[in-house]
Amino acid sequence: MALSAGTRLGSYEILGPLGAGGMGEVYRARDSTLNRDVALKVLPAALDDDPDRLARFTREAQTLAALSHPNIATIYGVEQSAGSASAGMHALVMELVEGEDLAQQLARGAIPFDQAVPIARQIADALDAAHEAGIVHRDLKPANVKVRPDGTVKVLDFGLAKALEPAGSGLKSASNTLANSPTIASPALTAIGMILGTAAYMSPEQARGTRVDKRADIWAFGVVLFEMLSGRRLFVGDTVSDTLAEVLKGTIDWTALPPDTPAQARRLLARCLERDPRRRLRDIADARLELDDAIAPSSALQLKGSAQSSSSTPSRWLIACTVCVLAGAAGAWYAYRTPAARPSALRLSITPPFAREHVINVVRISPDGRRVVYWDDASPALLVRDLDEFDSRQIPGSEGGRMPFFSPDGLWVGFYANGKLRKVPVNGGDPVTICDVATQSPGADWSPDGTIYFSPTWTSGA
Repeated sequence: MALSAGTRLGSYEILGPLGAGGMGEVYRARDSTLNRDVALKVLPAALDDDPDRLARFTREAQTLAALSHPNIATIYGVEQSAGSASAGMHALVMELVEGEDLAQQLARGAIPFDQAVPIARQIADALDAAHEAGIVHRDLKPANVKVRPDGTVKVLDFGLAKALEPAGSGLKSASNTLANSPTIASPALTAIGMILGTAAYMSPEQARGTRVDKRADIWAFGVVLFEMLSGRRLFVGDTVSDTLAEVLKGTIDWTALPPDTPAQARRLLARCLERDPRRRLRDIADARLELDDAIAPSSALQLKGSAQSSSSTPSRWLIACTVCVLAGAAGAWYAYRTPAARPSALRLSITPPFAREHVINVVRISPDGRRVVYWDDASPALLVRDLDEFDSRQIPGSEGGRMPFFSPDGLWVGFYANGKLRKVPVNGGDPVTICDVATQSPGADWSPDGTIYFSPTWTSGA
């Protein structure tokens, strides 16, 4: 039964619907106790008729509530209503995440590689945190991934598919498998499109009804990443059985990926999409390393124009010599240090490869220490240089930028331009406006939780 605005469920007042799925209807609600908006997921009525199942679901929710990670939507608790309009209803109280889900983005087509990587890395981070806590998602799909306007990814519904399974159910037939597959407590609870959508992301071991572990999430991660890059669903069938057959036996069309997809990304997808879980990528944390390696080659754009005059050649050799000396010094320090030695700091000096009459401003080092970003008065755009490269390059989309700073993952650069605070992928792209600024700020910093702190003027506080 749909709930109308104004209906109360415990201390929560329904404000309006947000959506519906196999795990129940979702509403925006107001928490009258803490004065905040939340997401209320009203659970299937089948839970009311099965006390053991409801108790198991509550225990599972309690476990998930202890899982705290910036890329995982927080579970606040389970609420039961005794009101006349919603008597006996149970709802999951969750963090309200604004923004589109990944399914809505994919409905518009493929996501460019440099934009897909930050999303995929955050999904991998969320899965890694859950796996470390012994929690398997079991229902990773685009509809369960929210992307906030600031680019932060939130993964929803961790582990809840397992909590909704009827206790002791066996998975021996196609219909029974689907009845207990992610987000589906009973085929009668959801539309056929939702069932097909869920089946398309199931791992082969889920489709067969065999034991599931974290490698099922790694398979689903590969399916989602493939869809992000190609703009098309990997496994498609007219019926649930056809979809499952594709999951189990269908040929993966690697030509659907864009021709310029890096080899490292293709290798990662191949390892995630191994049907035999014994041959599949074993740890989702390794996926992030593969994505880092995949995006690095695309950073090898060469700066063309007057800035690369012949006068810069001696500086290149100076940089090469400096790097070699520093590398040798670091190696010697590591080789001859003793366990009892006090920690020492290793400081690097980098000479920019530009003529002396240029003014170099605000050099910022990426969190992983692999590159620097800065602006040069002689350059129309911000400049970035990988420390394993000799040349700097302009960042397309950062024209007129000043006061640059890196995102925590090093894949975005924030900056000021034309009275606005903006961000742009480190390899260039369409800039995203974050907010207006009254005047050019003296600087900003991007915290690990995704918050950007800045001072609006040279004389005011942050």
